[in-house]
Amino acid sequence: ELLKHHLSHPGFSSAASSCFLPARAHHPRPKASRSSQHTHARADFLSRRVPSIRQAAMKLQHSTHETYNERNTTVLEAKVEEHWDEGASLLKHLPGKKDGQPNMFFPELQGAIFCGHVVTDLDSIAGSIGAAHLYGGVPARASEINTETEFALEHWGAELPVPVESLLQATPERNVCLVDFQQQSQLNKSIPMGNIVGIIDHHALQSNTIVTEKPIFVDIRPWGCMSSIIAHNYAVQERFLPKHIAGMLLSAILSDTLNLRSPTTTTWDERVVAMLVQHLKVSDVNELAARQFRAKSHSLSLMTPYSLVNGDVKMFKFNGGEDGATAYTVAYSVIETTDADASLARAADIFPEMRAVKLADTSVDAVLLAVVDIVNLTSTLLVCGRIEGSLALAAYGGELEGDEGDALLKLPGLVSRKKDFIPALTKAVKGGWVPPRSVVEEHLKPDLKRSRSMANVAKGKVVVDYTEEPSGKLVRRE
Repeated sequence: ELLKHHLSHPGFSSAASSCFLPARAHHPRPKASRSSQHTHARADFLSRRVPSIRQAAMKLQHSTHETYNERNTTVLEAKVEEHWDEGASLLKHLPGKKDGQPNMFFPELQGAIFCGHVVTDLDSIAGSIGAAHLYGGVPARASEINTETEFALEHWGAELPVPVESLLQATPERNVCLVDFQQQSQLNKSIPMGNIVGIIDHHALQSNTIVTEKPIFVDIRPWGCMSSIIAHNYAVQERFLPKHIAGMLLSAILSDTLNLRSPTTTTWDERVVAMLVQHLKVSDVNELAARQFRAKSHSLSLMTPYSLVNGDVKMFKFNGGEDGATAYTVAYSVIETTDADASLARAADIFPEMRAVKLADTSVDAVLLAVVDIVNLTSTLLVCGRIEGSLALAAYGGELEGDEGDALLKLPGLVSRKKDFIPALTKAVKGGWVPPRSVVEEHLKPDLKRSRSMANVAKGKVVVDYTEEPSGKLVRRE
């Protein structure tokens, strides 16, 4: 049965030791044999991703609607499109319906409790749900969930796993498989280490790793998210993947990889996201990511400055000048919150990360971040330099509060990046805005990235820090 299962996977590794890992060879693009359903799904996705196609679709649907300058493709959208065919190849191995057969390959996991770490996050909850269904066990949670996980459970119609304590209280000898961790410090105290029969994780093995008296099932891969591993296993094992579980896994991957922008993201995370997007028929994955980030922002105090700036950032290109030939690229981040004051209190830490975006991407001319108060329906713009200040005043008017490098601009009544923030920038650039001459003259070349306002820039490599949270935080280290 194992040999038949392995040989039936064209394009997968032929080595027996790697029968559960697809080969690294690039999947060629299918030709005329691609199904019409796949073609329509991709066309729908492209219609939202490619500006020219999207604009044409909008004109057909809203002939009287005048569109503003189109935004650039996000990293998330670009990666989904880049790996679309590879995702489709994986998707072919997901059965269309449940076959009712038990998972014969891993009997030691059948009936086990699948539980994540304390300080529970979305990946540990989604992973426990997905793994429990895949291997025939029961999902559990190690602690209370956060607002992002609440959103995902409600959005996808999944049930909240029960506390692991209650399951072990009923059956103390029950086997447990750990998901999304393997450190003793992250283990719920009610779980005896003698009960542990498996680990599914994507973190490094450190000095405080779980110790067992006998061999156990271990699936640890250097991927950006544990839920990527679970989703991938559904395809490799050709198991039925219910839509509500697939949705939870997709949301977890977007969360852990910061919408595929985190330095921990791997090619396999991108391929799995492409597979899940098609499986779920998600036509606008960027909108899903934005809604999820809004839910996550309810717990902004737990997010690092890097995550706040890069969590919901979009690139926009504006054409100015008399002939429209001069182009400016603006990175526009948004933080939607019910407690704007708490976010603004962290502005001093956010400004350096905004400048780091310009330093890392030479195509970016300006970086703006709007803190949107969704309760009072007003916003405050964080302005990290003189170019940003000049552009913001030309677009929104008002008066800057603070110095030329770290300033705030009140935007009363403006709350939508799509309807309020970007159209005003488009109008300003088309109306003749140009970077201040004083800034441009500071450079030997017309490079807008290294003015005096770029002195305070976040430095260091972005790494995952596990000292405060089991799930890790994206921080900078010198």
